[in-house]
Amino acid sequence: MPPLAEPEWCPFRRTVTLFRHEPLLLDCGTAVTHIRVACHTYGEAREKATLVLHALTGTSAVHEWWADFLGKGRPLDPTRDFVICANVLGGCAGSTGPAELPAVGGEDMPLSLRDMARVGRALLEHLGVRRVRIVGASMGGMLAYAWLLECPDLVERAVVIGAPVRHSPWAIGLNTAARSAIRAAPGGEGLKVARQIAMLSYRSPESFAQTQPGQRAPGQPAITSYLHHQGEKLQARFCERSYVALTRAMDAFQPSDTELRSIRTPVLAVGIRSDVLYPPDEVRQGAALLPHATYWELDSVHGHDAFLMDAGELPEQVSAFLRS
Repeated sequence: MPPLAEPEWCPFRRTVTLFRHEPLLLDCGTAVTHIRVACHTYGEAREKATLVLHALTGTSAVHEWWADFLGKGRPLDPTRDFVICANVLGGCAGSTGPAELPAVGGEDMPLSLRDMARVGRALLEHLGVRRVRIVGASMGGMLAYAWLLECPDLVERAVVIGAPVRHSPWAIGLNTAARSAIRAAPGGEGLKVARQIAMLSYRSPESFAQTQPGQRAPGQPAITSYLHHQGEKLQARFCERSYVALTRAMDAFQPSDTELRSIRTPVLAVGIRSDVLYPPDEVRQGAALLPHATYWELDSVHGHDAFLMDAGELPEQVSAFLRS
């Protein structure tokens, strides 16, 4: 068999240190310097770029987790566009994490999605980018709304997939339970339970009925094996302090209706029919507050994670919006 052809582009990973001379003032009131940002870029550097915002436990390596979207002729096309994705402030995939920031009252410094957007703006300036189109899903979608509020001069249009304009009591409650598990069993075991709680909200009952029926081992339901496996995988690659910091930032993001109505950037808001974490009605009603938002719904049984595992017509919808 002949070797696979090399793509016309390849991922380029870099780590930069920002705010060396002028500090970043965080929403909590603390000024910090020397913020490290790990990012991947794809394609030739340009003043105009497509910025990808990753999900809660995601990384900047878009080619590893969103192959349906990245590539020639796809929504994120490095043969035509400069594509950027950065690990967020507070993450644990190369960027400055909670342990590297000053403590506040003996606890990790609270971070906000708006803080993350301001760090992202500084990264774009470092890369020489003046304008962006944004594509964000899940936490990345909420972060897109923070970008629209913090950096309206930079964003030409934005795609928000499977994300609300603010966290509901239901979503905050799920994150509260996950953080309680981490506090009750620090050192990794609590993070495993937090992931299990989250995975139940990332899929739908119908999805689990299709994908996890019966038993994998004698006496153990398939869903039990699946949740244990997912917990172990996350514990091996993620930091519990980052999990706490990022979920707190999501819960605290509560823009007012007035703020949302001030957004003039065109937005494509995508709901997912079977999403139990962020129900489609919630996504649609939030987007209706934006003067120039269009709503589209992905028809999938696989819940919140459908944007990763069952994209259907989503790539075509996103491509058409970005090119319009």
